[in-house]
Amino acid sequence: MELYEYSQFLPLLEKHLKELDGWRGKFGPDPTPLPVDIDHMDEVMGQLVERLKMNFPMHHSRYIGQMIKPPHPIAWASYALAMTVNPNNHSDECGLPTSNMEREIMKDMANMVGYGSTYLGHLTSGGTIANLEALWVGRELHPGKAIAASKNSHYTHPRMSKLLGLEFIELGLAEDGYLDLDEFRAHADKIGTLVVSMGSTGHGKVEPLDKILPIAREYGVRIHVDAAYGGFFGLISGDLGIRREPWLAVAESDSIVIDPHKHGLQPYGCGSILFKDPSVSRVYDHDSPYTYFMPSDLHLGEITLECSRPGQVSAAFWATIQLLPLQREKGIGDYLKCSRQYALDFCEEIAAQEDRYRLYMDPDLDIVTWMVVPEEKTTSACSAANRAWFQNKMDDPENPLFVSMLKVSGEYFGRRHPDFVVDSDQVEIMRSVFIKPQHANIIGKIFANDSHPQVS
Repeated sequence: MELYEYSQFLPLLEKHLKELDGWRGKFGPDPTPLPVDIDHMDEVMGQLVERLKMNFPMHHSRYIGQMIKPPHPIAWASYALAMTVNPNNHSDECGLPTSNMEREIMKDMANMVGYGSTYLGHLTSGGTIANLEALWVGRELHPGKAIAASKNSHYTHPRMSKLLGLEFIELGLAEDGYLDLDEFRAHADKIGTLVVSMGSTGHGKVEPLDKILPIAREYGVRIHVDAAYGGFFGLISGDLGIRREPWLAVAESDSIVIDPHKHGLQPYGCGSILFKDPSVSRVYDHDSPYTYFMPSDLHLGEITLECSRPGQVSAAFWATIQLLPLQREKGIGDYLKCSRQYALDFCEEIAAQEDRYRLYMDPDLDIVTWMVVPEEKTTSACSAANRAWFQNKMDDPENPLFVSMLKVSGEYFGRRHPDFVVDSDQVEIMRSVFIKPQHANIIGKIFANDSHPQVS
């Protein structure tokens, strides 16, 4: 197979940098603000390259560990182009073209999730700040009421609740691994905002929003969808075993977070937040005495918690979805179908060797949780077997494989796998993320050379 090289895109980058240099030159010559020693710069960049080589090979099909995906070439090249201008999307005055690109992006994103033409939204530095904004708005609209989420939710939600000075209620899981609806109903009177995880970062679970919404509306609970990881999968819901009803229900949620720096093929950090009701802009109400001077219905800085925000983020994402639109049958949809199919193919590999390996739970998207089956059916032996497999694969000098591990509750593990004796509070299992198209190269080879994985 031909080696993929990033340098093949340098002629395009050089061509368009020269076009931007031509624009810069129209304003007349300027003295160089600081002297540039090209030889020294070359030396420092060489040192940088050597340091970067110390990373795990996150670009490669052998890396199925974390939710890391190389940005698309048009994304990193567009980011580099825009960075030489360094626009600031806080106000139109500081970044009019890239602010307009961001508005176009959010229009496409709102259509993708079903909000249509009435919404409020913007890009963020990532999912954490986007979720914080949603919970902050929820606090202002339901002052004093708790924030709640299931055990599937991201570990930052309790921390953000504490930051906002609100009680956090962790709701349990039903036998199917999703939010326990009876427990939600029992606490609903105290809850102002319920976080619904659609693509949890541990298991990739998509909670049944279609079943949760009617209960929330009955009690006046605000619904925030944390789809930082899974959000783009709504494009292909109904295909490849992805349940469609939860994604259709997103259109009725109050807010949603989606991270383009995951399945949107973007560099870090690029998150986004959308609100269904644009009138929540009143919560952000403020004035800046020296930035909002150009005519605008709404400067993006007027609806964010962040102030300065890099315009190159919107330039990169805008360019990407011009090339690869937010559609089911092409563009981003094609990438998602690959990821989901690889996860399903890997599940078949596990099923074919059920005496050695086992799924922890069926995947909803492209994250697969699984385990090595030890000879001794105890949770402590299971953890030991998985740790050994993990280390052996990573240390293989010829064919290394990089996966990740996940700690799960011993009690819940026992409920899912009753043939195991629970003798530990936590169990370490395997977690594999099939987020890259390159994973086609690794399917069928993950268990190669496993002579005896049953470590007891």
